[in-house]
Amino acid sequence: MKDKSYKRHIAKSFTWRIVATTDTILLSWLITGNPMLGLKIGLIEVITKMVLYFIHERVWYKINLTKDGKVLESKKRHVAKTVTWRFFGTLDTIVIAWLITGDPLIGLKIGFVEVITKMVFYYFHERIWYKVNYGLDQRKN
Repeated sequence: MKDKSYKRHIAKSFTWRIVATTDTILLSWLITGNPMLGLKIGLIEVITKMVLYFIHERVWYKINLTKDGKVLESKKRHVAKTVTWRFFGTLDTIVIAWLITGDPLIGLKIGFVEVITKMVFYYFHERIWYKVNYGLDQRKN
């Protein structure tokens, strides 16, 4: 049977990117005061984050976290995925904002504010996708 999980991970990448890019554009605009800088930062992130997110999904799909022989509870797994994704996502945002604005402090400000907003959005994105069976032959916990 063919592994359909790639379709799922691509779909998750697109839905997450819509939510996250909107958040980045708005935060960047608010912090810089310049809507064009917000758009530039957000649009560059579309490319970098889609690639990073897809890789993150593939790695987590293959990870079998267990405790005492039992698969890790889905909520704990989602929290762990949220933290690892946010680390890489924030680092990417900081570097992009720094390069676009030329100011490392602006990159840090945008990155640190989005840690909070993105972790909340990402957790709920994961919970919603956990209930969706698209791209799965069988549910894995």
